[in-house]
Amino acid sequence: MFETLGNKLQDIFDKLRQRGKLTDNDVKTALREVRVALLEADVNFTVAKEFVAKVQEKATGQDILSSLTPGQQVIKIVYDELREMLGGDATQPLLKNDGNLWFMVGLQGAGKTTTTGKLAAFYKSKGRRPLLVAADTQRPAARDQLKVLGQQVGVPVLEVQDNEAPHTTKARLEEYLRTNFHDLVIVDTAGRLQIDESLMDALADLKTQLNPSETFLVVDAMTGQEALNVSSSFDQRIGVSGLIMTKLDGDARGGAALSARSVTGKPIMFAGVSEKIGGLEPFYPERVAQRILGMGDVLTLIEKAQQADIQAFAPKKPNEFDFEDLLEQLKSIQKMGPIGDLVKMIPGMSRMLPADLNVDDKQFKRIEAMIQSMTRKERRNPKIIDGQRRKRIATGSGNTVQELNRLIKMYDQMKDMMKMMRGSKGRGLQQLMGRFKG
Repeated sequence: MFETLGNKLQDIFDKLRQRGKLTDNDVKTALREVRVALLEADVNFTVAKEFVAKVQEKATGQDILSSLTPGQQVIKIVYDELREMLGGDATQPLLKNDGNLWFMVGLQGAGKTTTTGKLAAFYKSKGRRPLLVAADTQRPAARDQLKVLGQQVGVPVLEVQDNEAPHTTKARLEEYLRTNFHDLVIVDTAGRLQIDESLMDALADLKTQLNPSETFLVVDAMTGQEALNVSSSFDQRIGVSGLIMTKLDGDARGGAALSARSVTGKPIMFAGVSEKIGGLEPFYPERVAQRILGMGDVLTLIEKAQQADIQAFAPKKPNEFDFEDLLEQLKSIQKMGPIGDLVKMIPGMSRMLPADLNVDDKQFKRIEAMIQSMTRKERRNPKIIDGQRRKRIATGSGNTVQELNRLIKMYDQMKDMMKMMRGSKGRGLQQLMGRFKG
């Protein structure tokens, strides 16, 4: 979502880096371009204006302009202000040992029901025992959709009946919890295509009865600034403790997500990054700011590796690395998510790759087919793969010899890299991680 904005900002700052000494006029010119880039990305006008004013105030001081790296100093100020605009420190819901009830509200089509299922999956993976309450009796099949998500995640769903009064819903929920232990209850409520009085009255009555500990407004990030008007209306009538932005994997300009904290005063707690049930992540302002400015996002990359239980490259046999090891590692990497998204988390990588490069996850399938078309002897001893064997493997996997040659070249490069890291007795890895920390 932030790719276009990120590229524009990085182009602006590349020009600053190329200048040895900066003047006040250089900084003002660059910041005018930054303001235009923000407005083109649909950032709220007032937010963009205040952002540029704060950066200009801090970036035109004598200490900054006379430093050895003025361009880097200005970028650091922009990063700090961008992080602050997105919310500063990350905010997450406070969870007690028991009695956690979350209220999900939002317009129809924002992804509220799907997000409810994603939250259940997220917290179940952390050891919680969620219960879903299907309280959307307005949209056809909304309750059925939540039941399907509940089955997919492996959590029960309590279904609210048509025309059920809020006090009856509360009584049924309390009765269910007396005999079934759940330390997190997530209530999916009704939405509309637009805000109306009947919607607000119904939500207010149900909220009064259930007395939730958190009320999340689910906002579609692709609806632009209108999403922020919706947020303000819900907060005034219902009361909102935090926002969940959905569809951040879309191709919209992203201004609503960038402006949300400043306009509504409510923190973005989660972000929907894919349609998959695991496509929900805690929202970290500093990581989003880093991605926008091309600094990468190594922490999220490491977390994804930990969640996928990816181990360090370790061949089955000491000092050896064969195609079976390569296949095993590639399967592990696939668990982390789309490879195109992972590449963008590596600092500077998105700018180094060609603009027209299409990182296709189907390439993994082709690689897997080629490796599986090899005999066990060939997989364990790639040196014996001569021209005749290459032709047979390529034909058997539905690929060309040229594609197989590229795979073998990639394997050789990975093998050389592992030798280098073993030869340095860990120093190579330490140097790599040191760069990430820097």
